[in-house]
Formats: sequence, C-alpha cells, structure tokens
Amino acid sequence: MSGPAPPPLQFLATIEVDVGEPITVGPTDGGVRRVVPILGGRVSGPELSGVVLPFGEDFQLLRSDTVSELHARYLIQTDDGERVTVDNRALRVGGADVLARLNRGEEVDPGEVYFRCTPRLEASGRWSWLSERIIVGTGERRPRSVLIHLYVVE
Repeated sequence: MSGPAPPPLQFLATIEVDVGEPITVGPTDGGVRRVVPILGGRVSGPELSGVVLPFGEDFQLLRSDTVSELHARYLIQTDDGERVTVDNRALRVGGADVLARLNRGEEVDPGEVYFRCTPRLEASGRWSWLSERIIVGTGERRPRSVLIHLYVVE
C-alpha cells in the first residue's frame, strides 16, 4: 500500500536579497545570536517580480557548528507598485567546516548545505492570493546576498 501522492510545487520566483555585514549579538541559551541587515534586492519569476526594499533583517541563531535557524523579515515591492511582506523562517545545516566558511562570507557550494525555508507572504489586492497559499523554498548563501527559490504548494 502506498501513501497519497505529494502535492505538486509550482515555481513562483527567485528572490535575491542583498545583505550587509552580520552583527553578532553574542551567546544565548540557544546558541550564538546575530542579525544580518537586508539592504535591498530583486525578485524575478513568471508570476512575481519586483524589488526587495532596502530595510529589514535576518535574525539568526547559530545553534551549533552545524545548524542555524534563520528568521528574515522584509518587504517586496512588485513591478506594479504593490507591497508584499515576507516573514521567512529557514533551517541551514551543513558540516562544521562548510558553515564556518559560509558564516565568514566565503563562497560555498549550495549542494553542501541543506537550506530550506517556509516563507509567509502577506499582501492585498491583486496579490492577496499569496496570503492564501503555502510557500516553500530552497536557499543559497552567497558572499553578499542570499538567493531564495520560492514554490507554491498546489
């Protein structure tokens, strides 16, 4: 007996988020806390395109040498002038040496890192349907940006 078929995914867009230098808050009971400023970026896809507005932050908890929890909040302005809030939670897991290079801002092969996210998008008007869908994504950390590939769960 097989289980139900998994729901299909529909590609929505890729968000390239430009980021600043991390600000280390310091150790906490859960790990090392740091904040990464969001400086802007671009959104491109068959459905959704626009820009990432130049403010927001990614609050990070480096739970261990191999596991990081991420929580980014920022705004997108669509090509038609509407604004969409993004509240994205992610998990990034990799070998200690790989994450150390990534956290120093070095180039890392995305295949060496498990980087998955569950963004919540909130909008009104033409884009209100984004608030009514489950969206999942994969991520890639680059030296000065983060790429998030978004998929709508159908």
